[in-house]
Order: sequence, then structure tokens, then C-alpha cells
Amino acid sequence: MSALFSPFKLKDVTLRNRIAIPPMCQYSAVDGLSNDWHQVHYASMARGGAGLVIVEATAVAPEGRITPACLGLWDDAQVEGLARIARAIKAAGAVPGIQIGHAGRKASANKPWEGDDHLAADNPSGWTPIAPSAVAFGANLPRVPQAMSLADIDRVRGNFAAAARRARAAGFEWLELHFAHGYLAQNFFSPHSNRRDDAYGGSFAGRSRFLLETLAEVRAVWPENLPLTARFGVIEYDGNDEATLAESIQLTRQFRQGGLDLLNVSVGFSIPDAKIPWGPAFLAPVAERVRREAGLPVASSWGIENPQTADRVVAEQQMDLVMIGRVHLANPHWPYQAALALKEDKAAWVLPAPYAHWLNRYRPG
Repeated sequence: MSALFSPFKLKDVTLRNRIAIPPMCQYSAVDGLSNDWHQVHYASMARGGAGLVIVEATAVAPEGRITPACLGLWDDAQVEGLARIARAIKAAGAVPGIQIGHAGRKASANKPWEGDDHLAADNPSGWTPIAPSAVAFGANLPRVPQAMSLADIDRVRGNFAAAARRARAAGFEWLELHFAHGYLAQNFFSPHSNRRDDAYGGSFAGRSRFLLETLAEVRAVWPENLPLTARFGVIEYDGNDEATLAESIQLTRQFRQGGLDLLNVSVGFSIPDAKIPWGPAFLAPVAERVRREAGLPVASSWGIENPQTADRVVAEQQMDLVMIGRVHLANPHWPYQAALALKEDKAAWVLPAPYAHWLNRYRPG
């Protein structure tokens, strides 16, 4: 068996393979509520054969949405629709996961295909973003956020814990905290966005505090037997990569001590002019270093689109899971194609029977 198709066990959850579908925002919700689009989308992703399907970034508070069309888990009324999605994912043989987060200074934006920029200040659909400091991201997101008070920080931490409880009530078995991509948690950690001079800013300890306290609040309510994970931007590609990565690994060790079970390694995206070295599996060496030095299982994504690359990064222990995103949008049955490419003897097992029968009956060779 190839490394990619070996099972992966974390806590009481076992994935049928090392293929995970990461959160990919659909920007199709109304008032944070899921609908038929989400139901069909996630069911089709799960039927394709991945071991884990993580529902898109789901806001813990209304002002934490990236756009007005983002999913939410700030209200009990949002649980039922997500529960249907979790059941559909599980029925298809994948583990249902969900990512919860807060967009911070990147909130109140247009959908990507409608401008991917901040909504105008006088747009009735928008709101004032909040962040650690009144520092704008810049470029297409120029709006200056409101600096958070200590009461705001307390509230948002509580929002994360409440959303985690709702996620479990909906039947999700894998929880990912969104600590990456220039959103609120990353805003606290990054010196590019955190200019505070109180206990939540300045030093490494101050910039880490919100992330660690949020993890602790969620850990207190999320079941111990189920995976608690985070997506974290460990590197910025801003010219200070070694220092940032060293701090990120130090913080990841603290995450592990605080009860985190796996880290989804990503980029910070805290500045608009980062020099990101896009290419095949470009984060694999970074993920391997985090895995080795922090002593925590890791996943990662970006540029992992062919089966041989995906299998290699698992076999070489650079990653424990591979997050295969956009290619699944083009081909929800990518795991089946990967199984064929890697000469798995029982490639059909990654498909539901009505597909497997016909595809394998007429498969060449």
C-alpha cells in the first residue's frame, strides 16, 4: 500500500487515508446559514474518497465573517443545517471536520468574484472590522479596523468556545481553529498587525497570548477523544523568515502542551507584498521542520496536486496528512485517480458502489 492510502489515527478518529480536503470558502450563505449549495458540495467532496473533509471557515461571531456570505456558528439556529452536512460527509465514509475562525481586519469584504475588497464604509451590508490594533492590511483591504478592547478579546475567546460546542452538537468529529491567513489570531501573532503595548502585544509571549488562551477555552469544551487542530501561518515570506519560523515552532510546542493534536501548516498572509515562492509542495520542508522540532503531527497544502507528490511527502514524513484543495473542485474523485496512478490494488474502495462498479468494470487493463 502506498503511504498516501495508509490509514491515519488521531485520538479516537481513524481516517481511511491521508487525503484531506481543506476548508475552501464557498461564500454562499445567508445570515451565516448553510443551504442546498453547501449540502450538495460537501456530500460530493466526501463521496470522492478523501479521508477527511473540513467545512469552510465558519465565523464565531457576525463581525468575524470574511464576507456577508460566509457560514457562521454564532447562533444555535445555524447548527441544524451544518448537522445535515456532517451526516452527509460521514455517510460517504469521510470524517466530518469544520474550521472555526474570525476574520479580524480582513472582515467585511466583497466576495472574491465581486471585487475581493473591503465593502464601502456606507454599505449597509458591511460592518466595522476589529483587530488587535488599528492597522489596515492595505492593498485591496484598506479599511482601518477598530482596535479591540480587553472586553472585546474576552468576548471573542468566548465566541470560539461557544462555536466549538455547537460544532460538536452538529456532529463534527474534527475541529480546526483558524489561526492563519491574516485573520484575527494571525493578527495577534504578527508584528505586522499587532502594535499593542499591553499584555496582548509586544513580546513573543504577548503576541501569543490570544492564541493560547483561545486554544485553552476551546480545549475545555471540545471532547478529549476527538482531534483538536489549528491552521497556523508559521512563515510570512517577508524577509524575516527564520525568526518568524523559530517563533512559530516555539508557539507550536506550547500548542501541543495546551492540548492541540495536529497543526495544519500554512502561510501568514499578513502583508500584501509577501514574496511567496509558489511551486509544487513548497511548504513541505517547512511542515517537516515544524513536525520534527515541535513534536506534533502536521498537515499542509499548496501546490500538492499530483498523486506522486502527495505520496512522497507522506512517505518521507514531511506531513502526516496532505490537504488537497482546488484540484478537488475540478475533480471530486481525485482520490480514485490517485489510487490508479499509485497502482493501488483496490482503487475502487475509495468510491461509492454505484460509481465504483461502472468505473472499474470498464477500466482499461
